[in-house]
Amino acid sequence: MAAGSQGQSSEIRRTGRFHRAVVQSGSCSTTMPPRSLLPTLGTYEPFTPEPRTVGDGAAAAVRLGCGPPGGAVETGAVDCLRRLDARSLAAPELMRRFSPVSYGNASLPTEPRRALREGRFHRVPVMLGTTRDEMRVFLGQTLAAFPVADGAAYRARLEQSSDAGTARAVEAEYPAAAYPNPSVALATLLSDASFTCPSLRDADALARHVPTYGYLFADGDAPNATGLPEVPGLPYAASRGFELPYLFTSVPLGAPQRELADRMAGYWTAFARTGIPAAAGAPAWPRYRSPASVLNLAPGAGGIRTVDARAAHHCALWDARWPAAGGSG
Repeated sequence: MAAGSQGQSSEIRRTGRFHRAVVQSGSCSTTMPPRSLLPTLGTYEPFTPEPRTVGDGAAAAVRLGCGPPGGAVETGAVDCLRRLDARSLAAPELMRRFSPVSYGNASLPTEPRRALREGRFHRVPVMLGTTRDEMRVFLGQTLAAFPVADGAAYRARLEQSSDAGTARAVEAEYPAAAYPNPSVALATLLSDASFTCPSLRDADALARHVPTYGYLFADGDAPNATGLPEVPGLPYAASRGFELPYLFTSVPLGAPQRELADRMAGYWTAFARTGIPAAAGAPAWPRYRSPASVLNLAPGAGGIRTVDARAAHHCALWDARWPAAGGSG
C-alpha cells in the first residue's frame, strides 16, 4: 500500500458509505461563462458560499411577502413560505438562484473544487467523464430567444461572455467557418469550456491521490431520449445525458450502438466490483495520466480508443484565458 493508505482503508471501513465513485457529465469544477446562453444569465457555478444562500433566501422571503423589508427574516418566515402556492416558489428565477449547493458549513466545509486541488477528499478509485457535446441540449433551448444567426452574432456572443482578448483567442481556436454553422461552433466551445476541460482539471487533482479513469462519450448519432424537440441546425449529437441509454438500455439502439452499450456496461460494472473498469473483448482502459489520456467511447471499429482530450478540446486555452473555468477560486 502507498503511504497513508492504511488510514484510508480504516476510514473506508469506518464510514462504509462508498468504495468507488463515478462522476458523469459534470464535475466539481463545472461552470458556464456569463451570458453564454441568455443575456440575463451570469456565470454558472454549481457551488456557492452558505452566507450568500442565506442572504438570497432572506431577500426572496421578503419579495414573497414572508419577511420585513430591510430586516432579518423571522422564524415564522418558513411557515409563511410553506403556505404559499407551489407555483410561487417554483418560479424560474428562484429555481436558478437556489440550484447551487452551499458550502462553508458542517456538511460541506470547503468548496469541492478547492478540496480536490488540496487533496481533501475520500480516497477511493474514481471514474469520471463527459459527453462530447454537453452544451448542445442547453444551447438548443435558448436559440429561439437568443439566436446566433451569423458570424457577427457569434463574435458578439464571445465578446459578451469575456474580455476582448479572450474573445479573439477563442474565435481563433473555434472559427465559425470551421463548423456547419455558428450555433454548432458556440455549442462546441461551450462544451469544452464548461464541461470537458473542467472535468479534466478535476481528473488531474484526483489522479495525484487515487486511481482515476477518464472517459469521453462521443457517439454523434446517440438517440435523443430527453423528450426535447430537435433544433434545426443544431443536432444534439452526444449531448448531456445521452450516454445514459447505453448504460440502462432505455431506448432502442442500432447494432453498433448495442455493442458499445455492452462494452460500457462491462466497464461500469467491473469498476463497481473491483475499482478497475475492464470489459471482456473491449480495449483496455488506461489509468488517467498527463497528458489527459481518456477513453473515447463511440460505436464501430476504433470508436473505443485512448485519446489526448486536453489537446483535442483546447484546454490550454481555457486554463489560461478564462480563470473562472480554470478554477482560480
